[in-house]
Amino acid sequence: MTTAQIIEIILIAVGLAMDAFAVAVSSGVTLKKMRLRHAMRIAAFFGFFQAIMPLLGWLTGRAFRQYICTYDHWVAFLLLSGIGGKMIYEARRPADDQSVSDPLNVYVLFTLAIATSIDALAVGVTFSFLDVDIWHSIGVIGAITFVLSFIGTQVGKTFGHLFEHRLETLGGMILVGIGLKILIHHQFLGG
Repeated sequence: MTTAQIIEIILIAVGLAMDAFAVAVSSGVTLKKMRLRHAMRIAAFFGFFQAIMPLLGWLTGRAFRQYICTYDHWVAFLLLSGIGGKMIYEARRPADDQSVSDPLNVYVLFTLAIATSIDALAVGVTFSFLDVDIWHSIGVIGAITFVLSFIGTQVGKTFGHLFEHRLETLGGMILVGIGLKILIHHQFLGG
């Protein structure tokens, strides 16, 4: 992998992790006595699902790659821009009741981990059209999500919801930017 590809994967990982980070912040606010093992559990769930979903998307995309390889750059652009746009929209809209019931309950945690990693599934489909080392990519995505989710629980415990929506917006902007880069690179630079 080139340095540019590694940086791109890291930026994608950070962008994807913003949803998990925001939920981890909420979890940190919700739990009255956040312990290290609680933060580790939340981060492990989010990191695992954020890593496994791109693999599932990549496998799905590989199955259909031959049918849409002529338009793969457009698919990558639309998926990343759509995911990023959705993240920006959700960060800007007024919160309904986004409270987390018990983030340590295995069913609640499983649901939150799936919900925050759906975007990673679509990114995995995008990866199937690009020259990406999927194993390295999912390792980076899982590790970054784990670390940011762990940090999120601590931020939530300490500072509450102060930064949550701003970071989700930033994550969306990163994904839109990468989608635009893929499209421009393919259309104008013959990538």
